[in-house]
Amino acid sequence: MSTATTVIIIVVILVVAAIAVAAYLSSRRRHEQRRRRAEELRAEATAQAPTIDVARRDAAAEARAEVARAEAERAEQQAAEARQGMAVEEARREDSLRTADALDPDVDHRADDYRPVEPAPVEPGTAAPSPNGTPVDDTRPGAHRQV
Repeated sequence: MSTATTVIIIVVILVVAAIAVAAYLSSRRRHEQRRRRAEELRAEATAQAPTIDVARRDAAAEARAEVARAEAERAEQQAAEARQGMAVEEARREDSLRTADALDPDVDHRADDYRPVEPAPVEPGTAAPSPNGTPVDDTRPGAHRQV
């Protein structure tokens, strides 16, 4: 082999080695840049964690509030039904009182100022006045008989 050929081979080997070193250094620099970028992204994600926790807590609080609103709505509906049931029972009771007053000869149920009057509560074993003022003995069988 001639000297010129040897020089060319050495130059080609040096050029290939230089390209390999340059490629290695470029790859190493690129890897380092990627590591730094990954660290930046991790730092940003860590900084966003409190915001995500707050959003998560807000969502949970909103869900609890929605459940409370639904429970309050159900309670209000039940209360309205109870009020309606109570009004119906009061109307039935008033109707019974009106019927009783219509049967009672001592009550003028046709008067303009007539209102059904509920009898006063009577404890068992005591005498209470009837609508006409006569005491009623409710200790005997067939209570509410006039004495």
